[in-house]
Amino acid sequence: MVEAQERRHLVLIGNGMAGINTVEQILKLAPGIYRITVFGSEPYPNYNRIQLSYVLEKSKAVEDIILNDRDWYLENGIELYTATTVTHIDTEQKTVKADNGMEVPYDTLIIATGSNPFILPVPGADKEGIVGFRDIADCENMLHAADQYKKAAVIGGGLLGLEAAKGLLKLGMDVTVVHLFEEIMERQLDHTASLMLQAELESQGLKFATGKHTEEFLGDKRVSGIRFSDGTTLDAEFVVMAVGIRPNIALAKESGIAVNKGILVNDYMRTSVPDVYAVGECNEHRGITYGLVAPLFEQGAVLAKHLCGVDTKPYEGSVVSTQLKISGVDVFSAGEFMDAEGLSIVRMHDDWRRIYKKVLLRGGRIVGGVLIGDGKESSRLQQWIRTGTIMTEAIHDAIVGLASVETGNTAAELADEEIVCGCNGVTKKHIMDAINEKGLTTVEEIKVATSASRSCGGCRPVVEQILQYVLGDKYDSAAAKQEAICSCTTLSRDEVVTAIKEKGLITSKEVRYALEWDNPEGCSKCRPALNYYLGMIWPAEHVDEKDSRFVNERMHANIQKDGTFGVVPRMYGGVTTPEDLRLIADIAVKYNVKLVKVTGGQRLDLLGVKKEDLPKIWKDLGMPSGYAYAKALRTVKTCVGSQFCRFGTKDSMGMGIKLEKKFERLDMPAKFKLAVNGCPRNCAESSTKDIGIVGNEGAWEIYVGGNGGIKARLAELLCKVRTDEELLEIVSAFMQYYRETGKYLERTSDWIERMGLESVTEAVVSDLDNRRALAERMEVALAQVKEPWSEILNNSNLRERMFDEISVSTKPN
Repeated sequence: MVEAQERRHLVLIGNGMAGINTVEQILKLAPGIYRITVFGSEPYPNYNRIQLSYVLEKSKAVEDIILNDRDWYLENGIELYTATTVTHIDTEQKTVKADNGMEVPYDTLIIATGSNPFILPVPGADKEGIVGFRDIADCENMLHAADQYKKAAVIGGGLLGLEAAKGLLKLGMDVTVVHLFEEIMERQLDHTASLMLQAELESQGLKFATGKHTEEFLGDKRVSGIRFSDGTTLDAEFVVMAVGIRPNIALAKESGIAVNKGILVNDYMRTSVPDVYAVGECNEHRGITYGLVAPLFEQGAVLAKHLCGVDTKPYEGSVVSTQLKISGVDVFSAGEFMDAEGLSIVRMHDDWRRIYKKVLLRGGRIVGGVLIGDGKESSRLQQWIRTGTIMTEAIHDAIVGLASVETGNTAAELADEEIVCGCNGVTKKHIMDAINEKGLTTVEEIKVATSASRSCGGCRPVVEQILQYVLGDKYDSAAAKQEAICSCTTLSRDEVVTAIKEKGLITSKEVRYALEWDNPEGCSKCRPALNYYLGMIWPAEHVDEKDSRFVNERMHANIQKDGTFGVVPRMYGGVTTPEDLRLIADIAVKYNVKLVKVTGGQRLDLLGVKKEDLPKIWKDLGMPSGYAYAKALRTVKTCVGSQFCRFGTKDSMGMGIKLEKKFERLDMPAKFKLAVNGCPRNCAESSTKDIGIVGNEGAWEIYVGGNGGIKARLAELLCKVRTDEELLEIVSAFMQYYRETGKYLERTSDWIERMGLESVTEAVVSDLDNRRALAERMEVALAQVKEPWSEILNNSNLRERMFDEISVSTKPN
């Protein structure tokens, strides 16, 4: 190890994927050779920009797309300055100066400033309500706009524009995609594929204005619409520009470093100034700038070796291939995709199933392909394109749908230097070496060791093929599918739960110690999961570890983006009284509540409550917590049923209240919702609930596994029962079976698909002994639950600790 004072100082400007990937490579090749300082303009550690669209559509939180958390920087001795922008490079004195005044010397400097979204230079482009789609701040702007406005336009019909449009659509906005060309994604799809994709997206609710040249943005201070060159206009209260990117060269240019479209670099990423390098979207290599992640990592690999003194071939450019997935639509395109002279085409077009497959051959070898509507073979097709595989009868029949693919494990055909994970630049050899040297046996272990499949996950099938190829007979497909619960351990959920039972582990600390966690303190993923599993297994013995819960569960209220909280008192079955409504209104006025919202779960949400007012409001309300923040039963939605409705055949309100009172406060793997209908008209929307109960022909039908959220799923019929007692027992058994076999944060919609409805039915309906045993264990668990608001009000020490522990900040540390 080189002494600290002898290490050269490497400064990285830019905390994005290209720069940090280069640092990761350096740390692997020569740990300790450099003292490293990183500057990032955004307030976050390194995150996966590819997955911003998931944040926008709310299927992932910001913390879910963090690639390297702050602990990673600390563990590797890296000084990280977030929310800090370098404003000047003194190439003579070899220092960088930041916008906060700090000045840092460097021996080696890497510029990785990325790119900026291109904003159309038309009148009105500087109006309020016009944004790019490039970073988390853009996502937050879009989420905020969706709360305030209805009509949005996205300019740009490429992948990024379509992802942004789908995200806004899911947020409830009326969205029109404006595109200069007649066909969307014209750089990746041919005419047929483009039209099919547009038709599919239109069926999902998107609108399109193609062949439109934006001439002006309308409105006063804020945008109100778009005028096109043909004289037509489009109303828009919010506009997202997704028409391309421009390398961010401002800093380099201002500092006297040679630039053109990008920062000019040679084959080793060296700029015109000694000891200054540029990597990623900000640079220009041999006249080309790149916007896809794979070339950036290839550049980073060359630069890292160069800086570590490791022999390496020069970077000579990248052959770009793209695998795309727009939410809800399989879209794949790689290599050549347009008909041209000298190409042979294998084509399958099924309008009824909305499937289109096209494979292009040159000299009998596969050189490109497009898949729409069925992306199952995308990994293999990408592999065939990369390796220039010769078309065979088996491949042909698989493409046109005459046979299933029986091409075996094709990992052996890959060259060692072939890049398997384009997102992270991981080669086949890298994966094979990791498997052999570290004894890896699962894809999850490979992901942790090599980063392969860590980003988009599209290469996961190929990674698994390589694993199978290397291990041969030792490959265990069942074990390979078991994912570790987090990066602190290689153990899966089932392995951890089994070990907790067998070893009698009672606390999270015991689990992490006994099962040899790599990180003895655990992480934000495993800590709440372990707390749940321990409480589920040992309901009477385990003491709830409040510090391991998410902030909403610790505070028993939903934290809002401005640091205030939402308070939702329980309204059993969605039923209330004039007296309770008057009390809630008085309290809302007394504590200056910003908004009272009627929720989809048939209750009232008091929004904008100050933290210090929470205990006072709970005391004044005198009502139980509605658990709107918890991984527990949220609501039981009901229709008025036979008590009032002339169509009602069963007492849905009575049954809903009974169910809610019985199962409230019990921890579940994820949030849990019920609904009870008095007749098949389904006014309480039972078909989209975890358990939906429908009164029909004098009996109760029980539906399970529904979800009305991001991954919508209709509930399936579990069984039909005659009596209320049987209904309660089966509901109890179902919920307990889900508690005992579900993964933490796994909704019943995913759990049902993983477990299979048939096996669940057997466990909770058909097998009477098992059903009763589950119901009995449920009773043991229910005996432990406590009302959280009154618990805090009656315990001054707990109240002080709970409310002193959190400091809400709008800016991450």
